[in-house]
Amino acid sequence: MGSDNTLISTSNWRAELPVLAGRSVVLREPTTHDLGPLVDLLSMADATRFGLDEPPTDLTIQQLIERAVRDRANGTAFTYVIALATTRAVVGLVQMRQLDPAFEAAEWECTVAPSSRGSGVFLDAVRLVGSFAFGSVGVHRIEARVLLQNGRANGALRKLGAVQEGILRRSLRYGGEYVDQVLWSVLKEDWGDHWVPTGPRVH
Repeated sequence: MGSDNTLISTSNWRAELPVLAGRSVVLREPTTHDLGPLVDLLSMADATRFGLDEPPTDLTIQQLIERAVRDRANGTAFTYVIALATTRAVVGLVQMRQLDPAFEAAEWECTVAPSSRGSGVFLDAVRLVGSFAFGSVGVHRIEARVLLQNGRANGALRKLGAVQEGILRRSLRYGGEYVDQVLWSVLKEDWGDHWVPTGPRVH
């Protein structure tokens, strides 16, 4: 299915982030209508911080949304709300940021609500985001940094075909102490069966 990436090479994602639809999820750029759900989501003890230095509030999440729009327009990052395809309820957030000026190397972060963990939502969402990044944005390598003790997230990345490259010792301050992270990577040529078409579609 690797040839499907030819379908998604012309997206002008800096002008408008396309909606991506999978089997169980719909991904779209966050808006102010998502303030409440995102405050709840990012208030979870194990939620990814997405660059937030302060606790999630309406103000800090509004700033995150505004920053996401600016970063997308500047071509330095893109951010998607993960919503259930059936109810449109917001159950996650995923962000990908460039690690080099050409956006050939990127880092992604993702948080999914406990109610949707183990349901396939994470893999459905990251297959869409990964295919979009490799096919439309021009990314070649995606990195992820995950807490060593987060067995669920590390297992999900392994299932996605990511390669564990090493342990980043005491690399993150978490809960008042420095903790280890696992560094994972996935390359465009490794994506293989995970390709899904994310090209223009009629909504």
